[in-house]
Amino acid sequence: MPSLTQKMKKTGTAFRTATLAATAALTLALSGCAGSGTTAPSAVRARPVTDVQPARFGAVDCREVKCIALTFDAGPSEHSARLLDVLKEKQVPATFFLLGRRHIEKYPDLVRRMADEGHEVASHTWDHKILTRLSPEEIREELERPNDEIERLTGRRPTLMRPPQGRTDGTVHEICRELGLAEVLWTVTAKDYRTTDSDLITRRVLAQASRDGIILLHDLYDGTVPAVPGIIDALKERGYVFVTVPQLLAPGQAEPGEVYR
Repeated sequence: MPSLTQKMKKTGTAFRTATLAATAALTLALSGCAGSGTTAPSAVRARPVTDVQPARFGAVDCREVKCIALTFDAGPSEHSARLLDVLKEKQVPATFFLLGRRHIEKYPDLVRRMADEGHEVASHTWDHKILTRLSPEEIREELERPNDEIERLTGRRPTLMRPPQGRTDGTVHEICRELGLAEVLWTVTAKDYRTTDSDLITRRVLAQASRDGIILLHDLYDGTVPAVPGIIDALKERGYVFVTVPQLLAPGQAEPGEVYR
């Protein structure tokens, strides 16, 4: 018969195991990838293709240099023009995951400017609805409407999208595959939607940054754009080269229906 001490050890072990499992499940859920496999940029680069377009900010080989991607969600906004000025001054390309309603609709000239200045223009859906809560028809509408508008404004149809809150599932993957879209998540978040403290945003990004990182920021919040010059300067001092998401994956490329992080 097990002693009381043995019973307590078993109980403690079981509790710790359950706690770790619950924590892991919560982390996956919050990242939006529960039950979904993601592919790292290094794995994509190991599968080169021949038809990748040359980088518009110069040839960058992320197999040889320490690359990182700066991405912005939920624009354009009243702060986007200033952000584009900063990126132009610093000669840094970014990837913009744009919202349709009240954003692309309101700032079409900024969408054109993003594309004209060499940034990657992608989709963050039309109305920021959580895709995993929608019917297949509603998912298609959320994805097709911004793509139609971006193509009309820039002449180029997006090949990348970012699901709101990173929430995705098998149905979303399949529809993205049909529409020629790859899903892009992130590895670095400043949670700039919770603070206007630019210094805090900068510290959070720098604490998480690593090679092949994908930084998530939102240019519509007041504290974000003022943080960008410091983030860029500090990461350049650490030897990072800024690239768009497609540049980060080259000479491979994103495949429709796949998820990258």
